[in-house]
Amino acid sequence: MPSKSAQKKNLRPADLAREHGLSAQAVRNYEQDGFLPPAERTPTGYRLYTDLHAAALRTFLALVRAYGHRTAGAVMNAVHDGRTDDALTAVHRGHGQVLRDRETLAAVRAAVDHLTAAAVPADPADPAGPLPRTIGDLAHRLRLTPATLRTWEAAGILRPARDPATGYRVFDATDVRDADLAHLLRRGGYRLADIAAVVEQIRTAGGTTALAATLAGWQQRLTDRGLAMLKASAHLHGYLAQEGRRSSALPSGSAAPPPLPPPPPSRHSSTPRRTAR
Repeated sequence: MPSKSAQKKNLRPADLAREHGLSAQAVRNYEQDGFLPPAERTPTGYRLYTDLHAAALRTFLALVRAYGHRTAGAVMNAVHDGRTDDALTAVHRGHGQVLRDRETLAAVRAAVDHLTAAAVPADPADPAGPLPRTIGDLAHRLRLTPATLRTWEAAGILRPARDPATGYRVFDATDVRDADLAHLLRRGGYRLADIAAVVEQIRTAGGTTALAATLAGWQQRLTDRGLAMLKASAHLHGYLAQEGRRSSALPSGSAAPPPLPPPPPSRHSSTPRRTAR
């Protein structure tokens, strides 16, 4: 293990920035925001970065790719404040969201496969029964109440036409497909707002068959994010060990410099804010 004195101390903001295609000002901003540990200064005020700062920057950017800027910043702030459990909690929340997304994708795939295999009959003479036309027909088909279907309509899941003479709702095959999908997802515990978003994707794609490409793209994004999380976790594990060695190397009775406060959530840290050395 290299000693503290063996670490490189001649790294400039531009040296760290060059590796990642950033500006030197972005690196200084990240330090100010607490995503990098505080740098030592020369007598003339120039920053002196070390290998530890380079590792912190790699870790932060890997976390950004995996979890987003807000979570990455919260993790690095927690690490530099000695709040390891808080850092891990933020990481675990990200993993939990990906797991929920995977479960939602699996449920949508199963629902779409079900609808494709059991197409709604359009012929009244079909032995499976006539196509539901009224809200009462559809409620009977799904064994739900008309009030439930009206709630789904208010949520944007169903968009029935209206009979111009009576004003009553009239459901076509597309409406029945959407109701079947909503019924499957509701049994899986999904919220109406989430179901409405899935149904809108199907409408935009032009049906369940065209939705297959959208689902494949969704799956690929989840895979890419999962791999990014693995890479970020490896960086974070290595940085925690390196940062821990630095803290343990401080003289007895001394403490690491206090962390800087986190940035306002609406500002992007890579935007130049000032001229600094």
